[in-house]
Amino acid sequence: MTKNPNLDLSTLIRAIPDFPKPGILFRDITPLLGNPIAFEETIERMADLIRGERIDALVAAEARGFIFAAPLAIALGAAFVPVRKPGKLPYETHSYSYDLEYGSDTLHMHTDAIRPGSRVWIVDDLLATGGTVEACTKLLENFQANVVGALFCIELEFLEGRRRLAPHRVEALLKY
Repeated sequence: MTKNPNLDLSTLIRAIPDFPKPGILFRDITPLLGNPIAFEETIERMADLIRGERIDALVAAEARGFIFAAPLAIALGAAFVPVRKPGKLPYETHSYSYDLEYGSDTLHMHTDAIRPGSRVWIVDDLLATGGTVEACTKLLENFQANVVGALFCIELEFLEGRRRLAPHRVEALLKY
């Protein structure tokens, strides 16, 4: 439960123009992460968005998703399941390859990470176009998991990533 309900977390999200390329306004979470009180409050508020549901696992793609998913898993009493790039997991994996704007990428998850029928939330720091989270949902089809929704610290609403993730529920703490 939140400890600092009056804390304005948005003041700790730094806007960096023209990063990583001209025309992009990058939302930098490092000031938020650098403030332990604000980071703890962020985790509690994100947990409150889905608290009370049966959640078996929180799945997150490297790397920034791990920052939020691991403490959320502890707060919600759920498993944390990492999704990694090729060659990073030591055991047998399921994989899913997908196209990006300039090329392609592949995600991997251990074959024993999720049991069939598990109720799963996907967690990431930011929802932009939704491509990586959509790839995670496709990867989870290998496990016959029930993807309940996706949870984010930040959502860039103008990019409409939420539509790409339909019919899954989408929750975001901060919206721009």
